Amino acid sequence: MPLAPSATPLVGRRQLLVGSLLGAAALGLGACAGDGAPKDKLGANAALPTTVDPKTELAISIRTTQKQLEGSGQLSKLPFHVKEWINLGAGPDIIQGFRAKSIDLANNAGIPPIQARAINFEAKIVAVQTVSAPIYTFAAIPGANINTLADLKGKRIGFSQGQAQGVVVLRTLKELGLSNSDVKLVPLTSNQFLTALQGKQIDVAPLGEPVLTKYLSEYGKDGAKGIPMNVVDYLSVLWAPTAVLQDPAKAAAVRSFIPFWVRGTVWAWENKDAWVDIYYVKDQQVTKEAGDRIVAANPKPAFPHSWDKAITWEQETADLLHAGGFVPQIKAADLFDRRFEGIAAEAAPDGYRE
Repeated sequence: MPLAPSATPLVGRRQLLVGSLLGAAALGLGACAGDGAPKDKLGANAALPTTVDPKTELAISIRTTQKQLEGSGQLSKLPFHVKEWINLGAGPDIIQGFRAKSIDLANNAGIPPIQARAINFEAKIVAVQTVSAPIYTFAAIPGANINTLADLKGKRIGFSQGQAQGVVVLRTLKELGLSNSDVKLVPLTSNQFLTALQGKQIDVAPLGEPVLTKYLSEYGKDGAKGIPMNVVDYLSVLWAPTAVLQDPAKAAAVRSFIPFWVRGTVWAWENKDAWVDIYYVKDQQVTKEAGDRIVAANPKPAFPHSWDKAITWEQETADLLHAGGFVPQIKAADLFDRRFEGIAAEAAPDGYRE
């Protein structure tokens, strides 16, 4: 759909962040996942319980893992009950679900936990997967005169503050020695990038597959270009509200879920044709060719034993957002619950550990 003219001014610092996260009721999410607070809270430094009560319920918003566990035959082996597999993925939507007590556990890039802390919502990262190569490409409209990354100066760039696509823009500007004021950051969500490029309301935006190929196939003959970036969106994390982790039964269930998340991810990597068919073709309704492009663009998953590098990366991201006036100063180490550190790596087969 066409974007209103008001979609193109410079980002209004924290207003975009706050406005995108308030109003969880708009999602129609009931306060179901967090009902029934535990009588005895699990302290932040208490040892994680390892015995899982099969009656424990979690509402999980990780569609990919649901489908991976179905495809690999692991779904029925979960030692707890999944109350609901919620089909949401974007960071702002997940935060709204957390706030509505409708989601207990989710998978996102590194920026949503920073966003949550910026609005004083307490949540913690409980597992880390790392990404070793760029998965986005800058798509430039015909006539934008963008041939290299250096040509981004002065251009209108699609900027999704609350998603990984926003982080790769900020990190690219830092790499180029540019400030945010050297370009025009146009506040959009990533699903608006394609429409904005088609309407020439922006000059460039970071696109992933299959949207990148779709855009270049349609407009490449007119001069649209893909400009490779160097920046890696390094983190994929499992995270949960602190209130969930204070519930001993739910904390045990979250702990037990992490190896399933790892095994599902590895299964998808090792069974690409089956994964494309189960998820991309049958669930996401894209063509096999598009699914193949998406899978080919993703690097091999890795799960680190130590979170030190992940915390450093997350701090750099938080500092970039703070320098741009988007979030207050945030200590990234506070976003990680290191009681869970190493669980994912220990569950990963050889060749999938960092």
